[in-house]
Amino acid sequence: MKPWTPSSWRSHPIRQIPQYPNADALHQAEQQLAALPPLVFAGEARELRRQFQLVTEGKAFLLQGGDCAESFAEFSANNIRDTFKIMLQMAVVLTFAGSCPVVKVARMAGQFAKPRSADTETINGIELPSYRGDIINNIDFTAESRTPDPERMVKAYNQAAATLNLLRAFAQGGMADLHKVHQWNLDFVEKSPLGERYQSLATRIDEALTFMEACGIHASNTPQLKETALYTSHEALLLPYEEALTRQDSLTGQWYDCSAHMLWIGDRTRQPDGAHVEFLRGVHNPIGIKAGPTTDPDELLHLIDILNPDNDPGRLNIIVRMGAGKVEEHMPALIRAIQREGRKVLWSSDPMHGNTIKASSGYKTRSVAQVLSEVKSFFQIHKAEGSYAGGVHFEMTGKNVTECIGGAYQITEEQLGDRYHTYCDPRLNADQVLELAFLIADTLKDARR
Repeated sequence: MKPWTPSSWRSHPIRQIPQYPNADALHQAEQQLAALPPLVFAGEARELRRQFQLVTEGKAFLLQGGDCAESFAEFSANNIRDTFKIMLQMAVVLTFAGSCPVVKVARMAGQFAKPRSADTETINGIELPSYRGDIINNIDFTAESRTPDPERMVKAYNQAAATLNLLRAFAQGGMADLHKVHQWNLDFVEKSPLGERYQSLATRIDEALTFMEACGIHASNTPQLKETALYTSHEALLLPYEEALTRQDSLTGQWYDCSAHMLWIGDRTRQPDGAHVEFLRGVHNPIGIKAGPTTDPDELLHLIDILNPDNDPGRLNIIVRMGAGKVEEHMPALIRAIQREGRKVLWSSDPMHGNTIKASSGYKTRSVAQVLSEVKSFFQIHKAEGSYAGGVHFEMTGKNVTECIGGAYQITEEQLGDRYHTYCDPRLNADQVLELAFLIADTLKDARR
């Protein structure tokens, strides 16, 4: 391969990139970002690679989740807190069920850009550029709002910095105390229509915590009980932003994309000769590859060779997003090809993107039953193939939205309009995602046996 530089992607074909009308303004925004401090640090990204290696080896489990697309309008401390809380609640349930550490990676502090199926959209005979996320343009359907504005990259950076600052404070400041997180779970158990089923697991967690306290293990002498590590991730879609935040580590001389701890390549931008693959092959962050029903096993192997030529077990996360009913047809061939060639990858399930439907009311939605079905199939297939189902990847929010149908609280299509707040794709709400965590816990326990 040709030598890599942070800008070598610019000589490759690129998809899903906005057309900025003012090249000078774009250049100024890139220069401004390049002069700002990194959002994350190389040592943190290296630690996440070490933890990914544990997941790849079957010694830990990955929980990745957060907003479909962060917005400027919904940015608030309460929203960040609520998503942080639900991540911790899920992690406690999965840790106890799987009897293994849970690596927590949030879709936060950078998930501002979204790929689109078309460059434009037409409403009432008017054609305008598609909304591509707040880092690029505005969702309002006007010519001014939909014009890509590079200054939005700087605003996204500032919001990401504030989000990270708050997340670090939550993770280290006592909010992650295991007893408090468990108490939040108890609140859910009491309200849930499936409360009796969940009460059993909640009671066992409570007994374990009580036993540890009786043995003298508590938050005052065991920091792990009151602190946690939460990493950030987003799709590396807007490459001018990613390049501007790429830094060379002073200790190792390696390059890191310091916009997030982990970056991933989407299903629409994983061309082996494309700009996104070229950019990410040179940074040393952990990298994800979305694998959909059109993913060819040989092409996936080619991507793995490009992105992980040293076959480092902490480098790559294959994020499977097939859809319920399709994962059984397409995923086994991918697993077999990777096993045959001895490639070391982390496998995780994204049961959201392949299960999007349009309700009769016109809202995009997802069925909790379909989401759970894909996750169960994911575990079953890995067990049958002798590989390790290493994680789950959810689009979710800590807010009480009504965007996905079903679940124990039985949100119906008629209720979608009550609190449908997403700018792009429908998200699981706090109750739905915690319900899934309890249900996945049983599957995880069986898989680890």
